[in-house]
Amino acid sequence: MTVTLDQPTAVATRHGRDLVTEQDFRMLADFCAEEYGLEQGVADRIIDQALALTYVMGTTRAGDVMAPSQTVDPGWHTLILHTQWYEKWCQEKFGFFLHHAPKSKFRTNGLMEDVTSRIAAAGFEVDERLWLKAAECNDPTCCGDGPCC
Repeated sequence: MTVTLDQPTAVATRHGRDLVTEQDFRMLADFCAEEYGLEQGVADRIIDQALALTYVMGTTRAGDVMAPSQTVDPGWHTLILHTQWYEKWCQEKFGFFLHHAPKSKFRTNGLMEDVTSRIAAAGFEVDERLWLKAAECNDPTCCGDGPCC
């Protein structure tokens, strides 16, 4: 008699870019690259992570305790700068408009670790290289992530 052990099934990791059409992803990533002077591959990664972050904030209603890293922040801003697209996407995904609510707190490495754990727990791939450094103040458009705010 032969005993066969069941192999664990690999769980497919989700990607933020899968939350939008390829056309919308290109629109956002191309804007991010041009607006922030980023290489296209880097902008693609940032938009992917910004979409995953925003989706987790909206679906868990945890936007008040989550924030993007300094590196992912241009992606978050790219989404919200496309106001008509962003409003429609929020309504489709969450049923409400997820507002940008800047805070006057520091983005600590501990906070970034919590945010990435929440993103991973939702099944999304986390690009660790984009979450390493806590943000510093980005005066004059400070979004509550530094002492100047």
